[in-house]
Amino acid sequence: MAKLPNGVGPRGTPRSNEGVKLVFSVVAAILLGYQFAILFSAAKVDIYSSVISYIEDGSNGVTTQTLVYHAWTSADNDKKSNLDSKNVQIPKIYVSTNPKGAERLPPGIVVPETDFYLRRLGGEPSEDLTTQPRYLVTFTVGIKQKGNIDAAVKSSEWDEFEWSRRAIHVSVGKQTKWWYAKRFLHPDVVSRYEYIFIWDEDLGVEHFNAEAYIELVKKHGLEISQPGLESDKKLAWRMTKRHSDQEVHKETEERPGWCTDPHLPPCAAFVEIMATVFSRNAWRCVWYMVQNDLVHGWGLDLALRRCVEPAHEKIGVVDAQWIVHHAIPSHGNQGEAVNGRAPWKGVKARCNLEWGMFRSRLAETEKAYYLAKRITPPNSTR
Repeated sequence: MAKLPNGVGPRGTPRSNEGVKLVFSVVAAILLGYQFAILFSAAKVDIYSSVISYIEDGSNGVTTQTLVYHAWTSADNDKKSNLDSKNVQIPKIYVSTNPKGAERLPPGIVVPETDFYLRRLGGEPSEDLTTQPRYLVTFTVGIKQKGNIDAAVKSSEWDEFEWSRRAIHVSVGKQTKWWYAKRFLHPDVVSRYEYIFIWDEDLGVEHFNAEAYIELVKKHGLEISQPGLESDKKLAWRMTKRHSDQEVHKETEERPGWCTDPHLPPCAAFVEIMATVFSRNAWRCVWYMVQNDLVHGWGLDLALRRCVEPAHEKIGVVDAQWIVHHAIPSHGNQGEAVNGRAPWKGVKARCNLEWGMFRSRLAETEKAYYLAKRITPPNSTR
């Protein structure tokens, strides 16, 4: 999983240098007992060199994507052998007391709060935090006083780009885009925007036009979407591959045994978390489903369908506006080898761990919801 680029923000009209203050907000944690010293220390993390959607195990040719996907769907096989999905209606979840936009989620999966605590890319989530800072310090600095704060905030190297001065910069090392999204893209904060693009940074956009893309999204009624993908490497999911003869596609044929229902992921109601585009309403639901301590986002793409209805009609791939996945590693040289293990292996293990944890949480909270309503829960949760 690649990091969110450090410079993101809305377009705006450059302000005059006269009399206008340039406001920088700097987040720091001050720990009680340390005389208000800033203690955002760098955690020892495992970073691996090739966190991409498709990870190849060179020893036997079996992909992590395949192994974990089949772990995710194994429970479905028993269900489908005894249940005809065309004839049995599974009760829909709707919780009016959930936060606005998250009514379709079981209450136990909703994470309404977040924090600025840094998370590692490897290891156990429960062991990420050795301390929990209790105080927050921000600096509001006018342009004429920038020298006073230089010791706390160094000038950004992004300033060499013309667009950089119109962007909001949040720069924190060794975090993923979902860590950023949970903390800085709250639905109320981004409610002025019709669509929210949450993309990796290793995507070629030579064949992509954002305005034309949004026109197609609106034309085909997509609430959650992504551009079609072209890549020199084999794609992890057939759903994401660009169809050159279509504007949009909403379903595909996967490998044998991968789809137990043609209207469910990964054959439909599915896009990848690599280059996802959310409508304002869809993001309001998805944000609440993003777990605060799970930073890689693995498994989230298979659960996006819970936030729109009907999902197989409102989730799709825009083929006429397509991108190229360059698969450029962004974390490889940032980590440390632990006990002789290569740095990237720790992150790969964390990705797999998070996928299992997310799946378990979703299954358990959904089951709890049905039981609270005195409804017999489905045999499995996808």
